[in-house]
Amino acid sequence: MQYDTLFTPFKIGNMEVKNRIVLSAMGNLMANRDGSFSDVEIDYFEERAKGGTGLLLIGQGYLTADLGQGVLGHYWDHYHIVPTARALTERIHAYGAKAVTQLSCGTGRNANEIHGKPPYSASENPWVWDPKVKCHALTLEEIAVIMKQWEYSSKLARDAGFDGIEVHAHVGYLIDQFLSPIWNHRTDEYGGTPEKRARFATDILDAIHRGAGDDFPVIFRISMDHRIPGGRTLEDSIPILRVLGEHGVDAFDIDAGCYETVKYVYPAMYMGEASMEYVCEAARKATDKPLLNAGSHTPESAVRLIESGHADFAIFGRQLIADPEMPNKLLEERPEDVRPCMRCNEECIGRILRYRSKLSCAVNPAAGEEAAFKLTKVDKPKNVVVIGGGPGGMEAAWACALRGHKVTLFEKNELGGTLNAPATADFKIQIRKLIEYFKVQLKKLNVEIHDHTELSADDPILASCDKIIVATGSVPIVPPIPGIDGDNVLGVIEAHLKPELVTGQNLIICGGGMSGCDFALEAMTALGRKATVIEMRNDVAIDVIYLNSLALKDCMAEAGVVLRTGCKVKEIRADGVLVENAEGVEELIPGDQVITAFGQKPEKTMTEQIRAKYFNKSIVIGDAVKAAKSGDAIRGGYYAALSIN
Repeated sequence: MQYDTLFTPFKIGNMEVKNRIVLSAMGNLMANRDGSFSDVEIDYFEERAKGGTGLLLIGQGYLTADLGQGVLGHYWDHYHIVPTARALTERIHAYGAKAVTQLSCGTGRNANEIHGKPPYSASENPWVWDPKVKCHALTLEEIAVIMKQWEYSSKLARDAGFDGIEVHAHVGYLIDQFLSPIWNHRTDEYGGTPEKRARFATDILDAIHRGAGDDFPVIFRISMDHRIPGGRTLEDSIPILRVLGEHGVDAFDIDAGCYETVKYVYPAMYMGEASMEYVCEAARKATDKPLLNAGSHTPESAVRLIESGHADFAIFGRQLIADPEMPNKLLEERPEDVRPCMRCNEECIGRILRYRSKLSCAVNPAAGEEAAFKLTKVDKPKNVVVIGGGPGGMEAAWACALRGHKVTLFEKNELGGTLNAPATADFKIQIRKLIEYFKVQLKKLNVEIHDHTELSADDPILASCDKIIVATGSVPIVPPIPGIDGDNVLGVIEAHLKPELVTGQNLIICGGGMSGCDFALEAMTALGRKATVIEMRNDVAIDVIYLNSLALKDCMAEAGVVLRTGCKVKEIRADGVLVENAEGVEELIPGDQVITAFGQKPEKTMTEQIRAKYFNKSIVIGDAVKAAKSGDAIRGGYYAALSIN
């Protein structure tokens, strides 16, 4: 594919952007506690500007800390933010990129936390996280104060060197709550008719122009389709675009979803690529303003989008976290060198939600630590042997070779290891791309690869090398269940890799973790089989991050996967699986083939032998330490390479 389309300049108001590639505004939790920009955050954004991105949207900017409702972000309420913000914009401008800060007057009813007082909203709406808590409806006096703050914050943003402002009005946040009749029940000048519901937004636009000037570009981010009963539809959003376009908006950043349909806010791998591109055609008919569109774009879908004429810019979020150099690589006709995002959500939004920690990336451990985790050339290259060609082993080999070490990699099966198993599903095509990426990079770096080769601890190469990275991975857990060794039983990894062995028409998958659920979905959608998942716990996909499990369960329901939770497997028989069900009663669930997905455990034998013999030069990583996710293995491989000097 030719990517020239992505590298044509285009204007938003009086701001010319050098290409059509935009970094999405995303929360990253890197800000300083006072709301200013931290050094690691500036490094993070500089890396993406240096990598060739044309326009960077800087997220989590709140007018005040109070309006941020406890979120660690940037607070545009005092000049103390300007010095660090100016440092950020100058670093971005140094590479010919544009910087636009996203400003928000808050999440309203979507507030993550409340401390002693209810969240505010357009009306007395229920709080998203506890419907028993009613929001405080903003008074006219409070709205007037917010508008004065928009004016002040907009002036600060211009003083800080930003090239424009993006108004954060999507996913059901406060501005969206005013725009939408499902959340706006006011009877004053800010509610009751479409025009009055739009007044809060148009007042904001007036305040921005008073503060930053009429010539300062304004982008308006809006969800075109809430995808909930009573929410705004595409048809409802079209008049809003027209009103806002006539009121000084220079471009629209359009997507879909809200917190009630959060799978569109943070699209998981199950949503596929370009999952919100569908909103663009209707928006294009409604306005002649430039359109920006997000939603798991790939370079290829971005080309298609721009060439269709339905949008003018493609927004990349997680893909530019995974590979900040993506634009330059495409410009230099090196698409094979673009490290693909897996869309796993684990170390970006997942890390933020689970740990309240700053953003990182499952396939790019240096994200958020660009300076500290830089891979530099070593003065004295070592002879490094990597045992295991799964995600951790491939990452270790790549990073070690990049640092200048001589690397030899051994994999007893196919390069990619057990990562090849989930990669068979169409909804995990990004994992297939990641495996191919590693194969290409290892070849380019002259890593000596011996696949389908199994080493022993006594192999002479281990005695002669300087360092050994043990990435032998994991093996399936096989519990002592009667019949588990029957002819009608197949392990989930083998079922993925050898679909010709999946001969049953009515499959029973024992184990409702991610692996079992993924295979059930693949069996229904790709293999055309019926699938029933048996899980001992009270729900499936408990080991899957919440944002992903929602999408996975929706997809399984749409495909017709049968879920039997609260069922303990007692015996596997030729005609099905005997379980003790949620009522404590034994029951035979009928099926003609059983797929076991009871999880994985570290492969200890080889690891222990090598550590016993070469404890002073061996590093154990990935599933060989603890069965975990591929992102953990990749991080372990990267850390191992950093430690070898």
